[in-house]
Amino acid sequence: MLAVLVFMVMPVCFFLSCQQSYTPGLPDKVDFNYDIRPILVQKCYLCHGPDSSSRKGNLRLDTFEGATALSKEGTKAISPGHADKSTMVYRINHKDPEIMMPTPESNLQLTKRERALIERWIDQGAEWKPHWAFIPPSISEKAAKEDLEKNGIDYFINQKLEQNGLEVAPEADKLALIRRVAYLLTGLPPSPEAVDKYLSDNNPDAYAKMTDHYLNSGQFGERWARHWMDMVRYAETKGHEFDYTISDAWRYRDYLIRAFNNDLPYDQMVKEQLAGDLLRQQRINTATGENESQIATVFYALGEGTHSPVDVRQDEADRIDNIIDVTGKTFQGLTISCARCHDHKFDPISTKDYYSMFGIVEGTRFSPIPANMANKTGSIQALQQNNDSVRILIAAKWLQELAGKPALTRVPGTKSKEQNTGIKTLGEFRGNSIGDWKTDGMAISKSTTLGNPVLNKSGKIVALDDGKASSRIIGNNIYGALRSPDFIIDKNYIGVRALGKDASIRIVIDNFQLIQYPIYGDMDQRIDTSGWENHVFDVTQWKGRNAYIEVLTGYFEQHVFKMHKDAWFDVQYAIAYDQQWAEPVQAVSQEPVDPGKAVDHWRNYTASVEEVKALNGLLRQRSISGTIPGLDNLQQQRSQLQMSLADSIEFVSGVTDGYAKNSPVFIRGSYKELSEKPVERAFLSALRKGNTTYNEKGSGRMQLAESITQPTNPLTARVMVNRIWHYLFGKGIVETVDNFGMQGKLPSNPELLDFLAIKFQKDGYSVKKMIRSILMSEAFRRSAKPSEAARKQDPNNIYLSHFPIRRLEAEAIRDALLMASGKLDTTMYGPPVPAYISSFMNGRGKPEQSGPIDGRGRRSIYLEVRRNFLDPMMTTFDRPIPFTAFGKRNVTNVPAQSLILMNDPFVVMQAEGMAKNLLAKEQLTFDNRIQWIYRQALSRPAKPEEISAARGLVQQFAGRYKIKEGAWDNNLTIWKDYIHSVFNFKEFIYLN
Repeated sequence: MLAVLVFMVMPVCFFLSCQQSYTPGLPDKVDFNYDIRPILVQKCYLCHGPDSSSRKGNLRLDTFEGATALSKEGTKAISPGHADKSTMVYRINHKDPEIMMPTPESNLQLTKRERALIERWIDQGAEWKPHWAFIPPSISEKAAKEDLEKNGIDYFINQKLEQNGLEVAPEADKLALIRRVAYLLTGLPPSPEAVDKYLSDNNPDAYAKMTDHYLNSGQFGERWARHWMDMVRYAETKGHEFDYTISDAWRYRDYLIRAFNNDLPYDQMVKEQLAGDLLRQQRINTATGENESQIATVFYALGEGTHSPVDVRQDEADRIDNIIDVTGKTFQGLTISCARCHDHKFDPISTKDYYSMFGIVEGTRFSPIPANMANKTGSIQALQQNNDSVRILIAAKWLQELAGKPALTRVPGTKSKEQNTGIKTLGEFRGNSIGDWKTDGMAISKSTTLGNPVLNKSGKIVALDDGKASSRIIGNNIYGALRSPDFIIDKNYIGVRALGKDASIRIVIDNFQLIQYPIYGDMDQRIDTSGWENHVFDVTQWKGRNAYIEVLTGYFEQHVFKMHKDAWFDVQYAIAYDQQWAEPVQAVSQEPVDPGKAVDHWRNYTASVEEVKALNGLLRQRSISGTIPGLDNLQQQRSQLQMSLADSIEFVSGVTDGYAKNSPVFIRGSYKELSEKPVERAFLSALRKGNTTYNEKGSGRMQLAESITQPTNPLTARVMVNRIWHYLFGKGIVETVDNFGMQGKLPSNPELLDFLAIKFQKDGYSVKKMIRSILMSEAFRRSAKPSEAARKQDPNNIYLSHFPIRRLEAEAIRDALLMASGKLDTTMYGPPVPAYISSFMNGRGKPEQSGPIDGRGRRSIYLEVRRNFLDPMMTTFDRPIPFTAFGKRNVTNVPAQSLILMNDPFVVMQAEGMAKNLLAKEQLTFDNRIQWIYRQALSRPAKPEEISAARGLVQQFAGRYKIKEGAWDNNLTIWKDYIHSVFNFKEFIYLN
């Protein structure tokens, strides 16, 4: 613990912009989007906007038609070209509380400048434009004539600076630049060796080489993946009652790191996260065997999860709302969820738009995804080919033996039955296909086991198998899931006839996944029997609910999916009934069976039940052979292929596609009050061309991904380049990075934003190219110290006359402490380090064991994120609580942050570690020691006056501990405390 602590504090205005009021004059030409719409949104739309439920006086000011329509009195709110004839102008200038607008009770007032802007705009013709964010990006003819490829960023920034008469700061020195670039690209300070190398490089391209070094380092992906994790509410547990684990969520984190390091095109990254499982070309990591495209869909599973909610339909609605909210903000910069209960009060997003997206998510099913099966695909395909070869070999022999034989007049063992009318057949697998059920994984195909050869120990065919859906058609240790279409529960019981080992059957109601007691436990049953068993589910209390049946080659334990190597299942059928189980009757044909055609159909997996029974009869009669030359070789090949599948399988929580579902509108957001007609799935009406809807048989996620990544979409590229700008400058061109709607901030430099969006698309959505372009600009390389005039004229540095000073993020502060102490473990990827649980952290779902206080020295991105036990240091330094998208973190300055740096055991531990490294360096003078500390911690040499101040502080420590001068040179406590004081410099946690 520090005995005495000295803070090195720079002037406040150097770190934080000094606030001064500044009111610009009226523009010559008033622009609707940048001058008028913000006034209407903030002061008028609550009563006269797009939401009909709150609209007053039947007056709309969000459309030209509404604002210029004749009232009953024959007047117009806005009469283009005539402010003096516009009732809006009359009322905003009136003093009578009964007449004035906005009304006094609204607590809204127009400023003198706002009233003047409205009057001038009306006099100039009241030109209306769509919201700026919905207009495709463009640049002016004047700008197009410039060499924008070389200096486009500086062209647009300098234009704004000149318009506002702002003096620019000079270029920052090399020490500031390398520290700036290193932190912003990697989240780590530059090493002393890297600083020395850059300072000694006097070549003109030294800065470019230094920038490329950090762009191409593995740490780049770690830094930028953490940015993205904020937006997708990344956590490794569900929160709420028991903080259940999200299976292997860390694999999604690693996916992001690889995606950024490999410069995966952004449009591809969007498609993978929204519909990676549906892409025709799956992206496989050949080194790890991971299917990157499917792992990306963990995006959907990162939300919170409630244990045993009483109302699963409401729980589903809330979960879908969270997904829509995160999707809208992350990829489109829009607050779509504001339209959940009513039309968006400000943006052109209707409740129909919201529920068109609701249907897309509702038709998506959560599913375990085998994380490391991709490198086994070849073996699985070879096994399927082996099955095909077996049938071809046997069929050739049988056709030869059956040549010229007549058709059978009757199929042995068949008789007509009457269907039991008290049951409903939900799935019938005793024929040659699984019907309209869907499969996931590679263990189950659309074909059943009907007709599969049954061999004895000597390899002789003794029969052809009965039909059933089976996970063993190809082999064991292959993941498989069998899922029914959605159905409404209208019977008391659901029955599934199955057998197997270490498998399970689940009734998924309203897509609710956290199935367990006390309410839903009976909806998840294990299959662990070698004989056929009737699995019965009592669903009486859920009548009227939407559900589907799911059969898995494994089971959930504490909501983590597990699969043993010998897990398997067979299923004959699934039924729904009210009172008594009854076997559904198969339709039987009495038509004669042609043996030759039967064999031909059997070879192609299309033989009917009657044809298979006929062939079995021929086998018993020895009319066709059970001994097939060459069959033993194929069986040996099969055994070898199955051995290659012996490795264990690990799973992540992702999604798979369900069935097309068009959702009705929930009136006022309540699922208990629905619109008469469902809403067709589609993209936002304000962004789509025509009345295009999604007519896919599946969820429609692929179409949604394509709509978002269409080059004509005006938002996608803009939103992403704005995020990149925000992460590099600390503030986006649009400051509200998650809200490009009417309540968001206007872009400070609209044409620059459009230029960057156009460039981003031309460069193939390359994030690295965009970052490099920004880093090479003069604007990025400017000093952080503004001129006095710039500070007064542009106190918030909107136009970037100088580089904005900013505080480091929580992760960068912690990682810098580890790097300074020499304790940083730069190992990449892998499972997270368990969260450190202090004695003060208690609650439900508390882990039995705590992780290490130093996180084993791993970077912060590799520390476990437990929703119920968030890291206190990370939270104190403003890492967001993961419940929705946070493209922009809060940046606070509170006493708790200073207390963390002064008192946290982790910080003290790093100070001690650094002190030990210092004392291990013999023959260093006092001055050399201070220089070493400054270079390690602050990436710069100490100034003479700082060395002098350090000497005085160390002497104070020596006096405090009563250590004689000369004896404190190698005193660990003194040097630990001094280094600890350096960790508390403002400079240590700020970037300039």
